[in-house]
Amino acid sequence: MIGIDDVLNKLTTVIDPDLKKDIVSMGMIKDLELKSGNLKFTLELTTPACPFNDEIEQDVRNAIKELDEIKNFDMNVTAKVMEGRDLAADEAMSTVKNIIAVASGKGGVGKSTVSLNLALALSKAGAKVGLLDADIYGPSIPLMLGMTKTPMQVEDNKLQPPESNGIKVVSFGFFAEQEHQAAIYRGPVISGIVKQFLIDTNWSDLDYLIVDLP
Repeated sequence: MIGIDDVLNKLTTVIDPDLKKDIVSMGMIKDLELKSGNLKFTLELTTPACPFNDEIEQDVRNAIKELDEIKNFDMNVTAKVMEGRDLAADEAMSTVKNIIAVASGKGGVGKSTVSLNLALALSKAGAKVGLLDADIYGPSIPLMLGMTKTPMQVEDNKLQPPESNGIKVVSFGFFAEQEHQAAIYRGPVISGIVKQFLIDTNWSDLDYLIVDLP
């Protein structure tokens, strides 16, 4: 009679093409249940944006099909974004798992386009994404998203980012014409303004925060 160990041994033949490790040793198999030939478990992928997710899922299904004693098979597929930062050491942004900065040595080379496309792709893949337009001199993200008339709300001394295409967005362009601009930007230099954007925004739980740098 087939047992849980037999199923796990079979699943060790499924290798993540990117990380070159089997999915069992990586802890991607969760809540495995086996009773009278009925198999059920969760496949927890490492990130919703991985280009190999479909391949891994199909390899798992093919592996289980080779187990003749499995009568019924129910697999729930989820994705958990790994934390690229020590969240416990950063209380100000403890809800943001990963920060990706897009920078260049000169202007006009497409940083904002890359930042926006990256944010859209991650969001489409199922990740929770925020986009910080920190280009103080020429913020273009609001224009690209059709948000030039979008007001920015402030509650409990925290910026409340509006959403577009499932992405939380904060941009200097939201405040450029507002009378209370000086009250929001306390920092006299760009680094101070960007820091304030980062820590004084209610980002909630994010898998990725994309920062379009000046």
